[in-house]
Amino acid sequence: MCASGATKLPDPSLPLIKERMTNVKHKILILSGKGGVGKSTFTAQLGWALAADEDVQVCLFLISPNLDYKCYFSPQTGVMDVDICGPSIPTIFGIASEQVHSSSSGWSPVYVSDNLSVMSVGFMLPTHKDAIMWRGPKKNGLISQFLKDVDWGDLDYLIVDTPPGTSDEHLSVVQFLKESGIDGAVLITTPQEVALQDVRREIDFCRKVGIRIIGLVENMSGLVCPKCKTESQIFKPSTGGGRALAKDTGIEFLGAVPLDPRIGKSADYGVSFLDEYSDSPATVAYLRIIDSKVFHALFETIDLQNLCRDQRHSLRLNDPPLYFVALHFWGSDNLTSLYHMFDLSIILFVCLAGLPS
Repeated sequence: MCASGATKLPDPSLPLIKERMTNVKHKILILSGKGGVGKSTFTAQLGWALAADEDVQVCLFLISPNLDYKCYFSPQTGVMDVDICGPSIPTIFGIASEQVHSSSSGWSPVYVSDNLSVMSVGFMLPTHKDAIMWRGPKKNGLISQFLKDVDWGDLDYLIVDTPPGTSDEHLSVVQFLKESGIDGAVLITTPQEVALQDVRREIDFCRKVGIRIIGLVENMSGLVCPKCKTESQIFKPSTGGGRALAKDTGIEFLGAVPLDPRIGKSADYGVSFLDEYSDSPATVAYLRIIDSKVFHALFETIDLQNLCRDQRHSLRLNDPPLYFVALHFWGSDNLTSLYHMFDLSIILFVCLAGLPS
């Protein structure tokens, strides 16, 4: 209440954000109280993995007496960079030279691929050398615009990359997404105590504002030699590292990702480390972490019945009744092994027959 006796009015942007976010099914925050632990790198790998055509797909077969048709649907993924003063996401995705365009439906995010879009203040700077010297209110205003004015479209996942700490940007994201809901946060740390002490504060922040903690990832957990693939310990976990912290605080330890010099190289050149170096132990660790906690939600994300009906209409197929079969799989190797192990009918997850028009 101000001196005049008037109470503070609700933020007018909240209803607009809620409306825009109705088309976003899952919202995931990437957090860490410490800077330089690899939040943006993990965000990028998560975005690439969720959007990857070969790693996560729903394969839809439409079968009729006169037609056999097969098409693929990959999750629609968006990455929102709210590290206002240090926007590295455009560089990591290889789109630093792109610009944001506006239309009648709002700002258009920059697309890395057909199903992977990015929004960052880095696209709005005159040059990459320009410093951003903003106080809290201006940062909060931009985050609000990213949520209410960006035409994200229909997203299965929105991944939010955050700066270090527990301050303006974090509080704004939580406040703005409170009504539409946040699925949870992935916390990133490195093994040494100087990082762990800040992550403890981030855990406390999540509990105080009511954000579910999906789990903790220990980054830079040893160094992988690109030649011999041998792993050496660089940052000594003097107090037990991320695994001990997760156990002490009662959160899930998602896994440890070793250092690989090629991760930094991939980030500098804007290419997917997972695709470029699929044989790296770091890639194996990334995919194991992502597969264990995020991919299992895919079937909850995609409305198969409406998806099948829409595809049927687009092909103008009405009679006779069609049979729709959806397969959910991770990677062609796993799918091939399933075909070898079982009859096709055994591995069908969903079969919808004769959908109404």
